[in-house]
Amino acid sequence: MSVAIPSRPRRPGDRRRHPTLAYERELRRSGKRRIAGIDEVGRGALAGPVAAAAVVLPEQPLDWYDRVYDSKDMTAAAREEMVGPILRDAAVGFAMVSADCVDSDGIIPATKRAMTQAVRALGPGIDALLIDALTLPGHRMRQVPLIEGDKRSLSIACAAIVAKVTRDKVMSRLDEQYPAYSFDQNKGYGTEAHREALGRVGPSAVHRRTFLSKLAEEGVDTS
Repeated sequence: MSVAIPSRPRRPGDRRRHPTLAYERELRRSGKRRIAGIDEVGRGALAGPVAAAAVVLPEQPLDWYDRVYDSKDMTAAAREEMVGPILRDAAVGFAMVSADCVDSDGIIPATKRAMTQAVRALGPGIDALLIDALTLPGHRMRQVPLIEGDKRSLSIACAAIVAKVTRDKVMSRLDEQYPAYSFDQNKGYGTEAHREALGRVGPSAVHRRTFLSKLAEEGVDTS
């Protein structure tokens, strides 16, 4: 589906691009009513779950839409501020799959599982899916995969914010259980300090063994 994406006015000095409702509106013109934007967080981490969220936005524009960006372009405080309006005004489904699931199924199937569970959490009646880069097996409704979807679709951007904020809270709780790895700082991603901790104390129960094996092949001590 080819859609011309309208631009929104930017604040002076703001180089970020707002995601828009262009794709959602195009799908509604084709008769689709409940359109879920889907994104995941944590796919590239060495530890912790993969989280996914699915968001169905109201058809009418709301005043907070202009404060939504790609979650990676927002500060943690800005993401936290936006979660409240999203949960208040939109329908939201959320799901996580564990590091064990990533190891047993592989990262892409595990990611799709989390996304599928997030869609199911919305309940029946979803007409179409806007998904960041992927498509999901077993769904008959229309699916539109969008590369860099969180920069282009407002629904996907909202899903990314929900998934990011929720997973970050999970990783902060895991930091209390496994303080050696500084999960509250790195959220399970392979920072230099995280890799140093792996070499010093070895992996925890929430590390992804398949990911650590790849690091070992590169000569990184994760024992």
